[in-house]
Amino acid sequence: MAKVDETLAREFVCARCKSQGGEVQRLAMSGTGVSRLMDIQPYRYLFVSCNQCGYTEIFNLKALEDKKDDLGLFLDALFAG
Repeated sequence: MAKVDETLAREFVCARCKSQGGEVQRLAMSGTGVSRLMDIQPYRYLFVSCNQCGYTEIFNLKALEDKKDDLGLFLDALFAG
């Protein structure tokens, strides 16, 4: 997990000012329906802010890690329609 954060922070190039390096913060969100009622947060994102100008880009953590955690697999099997 931390490897993705560290790599993105080091390799990030700002689209606005073209400087390199950023600060990474994680955010997890619940969806609608059952996940909201049970306070399950299956949606996870990385926010990377430029160290120079503050411009922020959002990345889908699932796409970056290219895998699902065990809870995500369980919920997909349980609620698959």
